[in-house]
Amino acid sequence: MKRLVVKIGSNILADDREGQTEGLNMERIGAIAEDVVALKAMEYEIVVVSSGAVAAGMKKLGLREKPREIKLKQAAAAIGQSSLMWSYEKAFGGCETKVAQILLTRDDLANRKRYINSKNTLLTLLSYGIVPVVNENDTVVTDEIKFGDNDNLAALVAIMIEAERLIILSDVDGLYHEDPRRNPGAELIASVDRITDAIEKKAGDAGSAVGTGGMYSKLRAAGKATSHGIAVNIINGRKRGLLVSLMEGNSQGTFFRPREGRLPNRKGWIAYGSRAAGTVVLDEGAIRALTKMGGSLLPSGIIGVSGDFDAGAPVFCTDSEGKRIAKGLTNYSSSDIRKIFGRKTTEIERILGYKYSDEIIHRDNLVIL
Repeated sequence: MKRLVVKIGSNILADDREGQTEGLNMERIGAIAEDVVALKAMEYEIVVVSSGAVAAGMKKLGLREKPREIKLKQAAAAIGQSSLMWSYEKAFGGCETKVAQILLTRDDLANRKRYINSKNTLLTLLSYGIVPVVNENDTVVTDEIKFGDNDNLAALVAIMIEAERLIILSDVDGLYHEDPRRNPGAELIASVDRITDAIEKKAGDAGSAVGTGGMYSKLRAAGKATSHGIAVNIINGRKRGLLVSLMEGNSQGTFFRPREGRLPNRKGWIAYGSRAAGTVVLDEGAIRALTKMGGSLLPSGIIGVSGDFDAGAPVFCTDSEGKRIAKGLTNYSSSDIRKIFGRKTTEIERILGYKYSDEIIHRDNLVIL
């Protein structure tokens, strides 16, 4: 089966018109459901990553602005999540398709066992022909365990289930050279081979009145997915039929070309699912060995350590100016690395009283960023 992730933002679903008691645009949700079911008929497995719970809750609570206080935001999410899932149940039920709710926090993906369990649950649902609807668990999440926005969550889910494509539904046609809201004559960028600093500057960083993400967050998500070998499209979610047209081979919105070759799933988790517990600073020789020669990280190439972590923890590898070079699982704790960094491998056992391995991070547990 071919596998897709479709991300739907709050600005696509929200509707504050009179008479819309759920705060959601049921007509648009119905159109998206029809497109998703049409893709299923084309033998695609589809996971939907959907915002909208807070927007729906705002309507029910009589709020006109997105709440800033965490307790009020979580209350809006709690009351709105049921409306969101009811809307999907109704829309997909009309197309004789079942949906399932999956609520995740950053910790669910940072923990390897919970990551695998989440993946197995999603794949099991797909095997039964069910459309999983994934959202961040806003009712319990705190800033420390947030994904940041659902664009990021969608990219992580796409990596988790080894999707071939991530499709982000936006309120504009795609990525433009300028903001189309300010300049109606702005030119659409049809394809992007590589997300550079210049490309990111075209995006800005403002979110919508009901959502947290903007075009910048979509580019960051596209960067994660494409580096994992997943194609990404940003298309207009307010236009009926574009999902099907896109997967029939027609050009729609902005296409982000994936990197050739796919990271193994475990390395994908190391790079994007795991949460770094600290940092090791590398000298130029170690950076060259990792990036040019495909080598492992030895203690002699480390010039500094920050954070407190145990053996097996994910850590960033940076240069002396803090630029992130790689990420990997360390064989030694931070306290042990502080004792042996800058030393030769032959000195490890004498200094620590034991030697687990020659490498601080083995290349099999290392991902170049």
